[in-house]
Amino acid sequence: MPDQPAAPEPLLVDDDLVLHGLHDAAVDDGVMAFEAIWQHERVGRVELLRGDVGDAELIWLFVPQYRAVGVVERALRLVVRWAFDELGLRRVEARVEDDDRDGVRAAMRAGLRKEGVSRAVAVPGGRGDVMVLSALDDDAPPHTREGFIAQLNAALPTKRAIAQGVIRDAEGRVLLCELVYKQEWDLPGGVVDPFESPAQCVVREVREELGVDVEVRSLLAVNWLPPWRGWSDATVFVFDLGVADEDLVARTTLQPREIRAVHWVGEEELEARVAPYNQRLLAFLLGHQGPTAYLEDGLPAL
Repeated sequence: MPDQPAAPEPLLVDDDLVLHGLHDAAVDDGVMAFEAIWQHERVGRVELLRGDVGDAELIWLFVPQYRAVGVVERALRLVVRWAFDELGLRRVEARVEDDDRDGVRAAMRAGLRKEGVSRAVAVPGGRGDVMVLSALDDDAPPHTREGFIAQLNAALPTKRAIAQGVIRDAEGRVLLCELVYKQEWDLPGGVVDPFESPAQCVVREVREELGVDVEVRSLLAVNWLPPWRGWSDATVFVFDLGVADEDLVARTTLQPREIRAVHWVGEEELEARVAPYNQRLLAFLLGHQGPTAYLEDGLPAL
């Protein structure tokens, strides 16, 4: 029986961009390589390294002068779509050096979404941080509204949001938490969870950490905190939780892994008990009658 003719190598086309599948790397070997031809010039190469469970890694190398004309992202988009449609893959991943902004941008415009940074990975010339990006076979295409929003959600910077509450007693003292993990005492509250409002957060945190239910009365201030002692910057929502009855402290059930004790603290004790930014915040709130204030590092910014 005569030999069967070899299956034709894939040819991927996007207007004036053509990707030729190469004979030196076959799909059966776990690697598929494409040569990129743009306006009749060889401009780069894209490879797809297949794993064993429906995943593949995408790597590419292009002539530097063509990175800014959109050819790289178009080539990557063709290969990713081909991997899903023709090979039936579930996930395509790219790992790009974090300081390679052109490479990260090309991968994102091809439909891959940022997942995170692998630190101090072995790279040519030493070690460096590497951005991990991926596309799934059922992701919305990047040119659609759903795909565009998903790209932004994966790429936009994040900032910690914190919700805290001011609870006072009949004498005007403020309730502070003595924390297990730091020396300074702090207002009750905590970090806002994804999809949780700051007002919901402060009620939840007080219930979880102190075992009591509170009601949000108003928003006293929004306080931007610059980086401090290793923490990145944050936005703090400070709510008025009203005046508590005299037996509040006795009714608390403290979460032992975070709260050692709670105390009523007067103005004269604040400097010795709280961090400087909270000292400034509470000093401001003592004389503030409203409306909601915008603060930076505990001081009025407007």
